[in-house]
Amino acid sequence: MPSILNADRNDIQGEISKIAGVSDFIHLDIMDDIFVPNMSWNFDAASEIIRDTPIGIDAHLMVVDVDRIAIEYAEAGAASVTIHAEASLSISSTLKALRKRGVRSGLAIKPATEIEFYANLIDDIDMFLIMTVEPGYGGQKFMSEMMEKVGRTRSIIGSRPIWLQVDGGISMETISIAREAGADTFVAGSAVFSAPDPAEMVKNLRHLATSVQ
Repeated sequence: MPSILNADRNDIQGEISKIAGVSDFIHLDIMDDIFVPNMSWNFDAASEIIRDTPIGIDAHLMVVDVDRIAIEYAEAGAASVTIHAEASLSISSTLKALRKRGVRSGLAIKPATEIEFYANLIDDIDMFLIMTVEPGYGGQKFMSEMMEKVGRTRSIIGSRPIWLQVDGGISMETISIAREAGADTFVAGSAVFSAPDPAEMVKNLRHLATSVQ
C-alpha cells in the first residue's frame, strides 16, 4: 500500500488519484513531533484525507496519547488503525476498542523493540507492523537486519489470519526480501511517489510481492 508521507502536500488528493485505482489501501502516517521527531498531519487535515479518499485508509499513529487518538481515527472513518506498542499505556484495551468500532487493529513496534513482548496480545491484533526503519522520516534505508524479527513474528502468527506488515525502505530491491522473510503487507512511499508513473510502480511492487519464486 502506498504511503503518502512524501507525496505532494499541496495536491494530496491529486497524488492519491494517481494510485487509488491500483492500490488496496492508502497508508497515512500520523506524526506529532513528540513520539517521533517529525510532524505530518494534524487530526483535522487527516480527517479530511480520510473523508475524501475513495479507498480505505490505513492510519499509522506515531503519537503520544495514542490510546485516545486511535479511537478518534477509528471514528473518523479509517479502515485500519495501528498504534505503537511503545506509546500505548493500555494496548489490549485500545486494540479491542478499535475492533469494537469496526476497524482493523494494528500493533507496530520500533526496530529496537522485541516482538515476543507482545505475543500474548495476539488475539486482539489484526495486523503486526514491523518497522524496517526508525519511525519519523520517509526515504530511509531499509534495515535488512529486521528480517529475522519478521520471521519470528511470522512464527508467532502461525496460521492465524493476521497481516504482517513492513514499513520503511520498501522498493523494487527490497520487497522480495521482506516477502521471503514472512511479510505479506507492504508500505512503500518514496519508491512510489518518486517514480515517473506511480501507478505502474504500485503494480510492479505488487507483482514482486505476490510472485512465486
